Amino acid sequence: MKHILSITAVLLTAAGQKAQSQQPVPTPISVISEQAVHYKTINVNGINIFYREAGPKNGPVILLMHGFPTSSFMFRNLIPMLSDKFHVIAPDLPGFGFSDFPPREKYQYTFDNLANTMQGFIEQMELKHFAIYIFDYGAPVGLRLALHNPEKITGIITQNGNAYKEGLLDWANGLVQAFWADGSKKNRDAVRKFFSVEATNFQYHQGVSDKTLIAPETILLDQHLMDRPDNIEMQLDLLRDYRTNIELYPAFQEYFRKYKPKILAVWGSNDPYFSPAGAEAYKKDDPNTTVKLYDTGHFALETNVKEIGADVYNFLSNL
Repeated sequence: MKHILSITAVLLTAAGQKAQSQQPVPTPISVISEQAVHYKTINVNGINIFYREAGPKNGPVILLMHGFPTSSFMFRNLIPMLSDKFHVIAPDLPGFGFSDFPPREKYQYTFDNLANTMQGFIEQMELKHFAIYIFDYGAPVGLRLALHNPEKITGIITQNGNAYKEGLLDWANGLVQAFWADGSKKNRDAVRKFFSVEATNFQYHQGVSDKTLIAPETILLDQHLMDRPDNIEMQLDLLRDYRTNIELYPAFQEYFRKYKPKILAVWGSNDPYFSPAGAEAYKKDDPNTTVKLYDTGHFALETNVKEIGADVYNFLSNL
């Protein structure tokens, strides 16, 4: 019996030593720190802007601009895919996510003003050169930044971020267009339903073949923040102001023709708001455009982050 126990002890010791020898070498703490996502706040002209940051400080910068009704949370799965090589920065726009939500009487909720705040953000962050990832509302904000900082932009990734009339779909059956033409109380009230939980669910699920891929906490967070007091009034202000983005389309297109930045359009082909024609239209003005279509809806990162992440990583690596 003692002999058996002795053999067993030797075998266990040897197995333990072998397992230890086969274990991967621990990653240096400095590398873990670079790849970890940090959650920070910076004050821009009296407004606290929340942002997510990851990756090496000396790496090429990629600025991620979220859309409606979400926040930088939409990039939670993409950021780790890029942060081994790239310095990733994802801010929340004022009134969205965890950034300040100034009262409407103190802060004008227009796309020009959001872009002005983000201009202050990139200046305080001392971003000299960066690629920009634009989505939904983040597209007109980000493209305004490109107009004002053409020398800083190294490339553009547009995920269902429209800059052409060809991509606009009338998902609201004329209600939004009527609101653009006339901001009366009647027209304003007619579009309130687009800020309900039913509408948020529609945004996430429409055009998605496998709806079990949509994480429910994303909808819960978006709707919780949308339901804050006076937030829907702010959202109505922005929706009315969206008409100014369409008026700027010619300026955006002239920027593409003049500077010809490398563009990667990653597009949910079943998006109910912006059709694939909006992605293909970039090619008219910028021959450095690559279009990738995915069989999904508006929030393509929720369902296709692995494919999009790989395409974005390769695109950034070749800038």
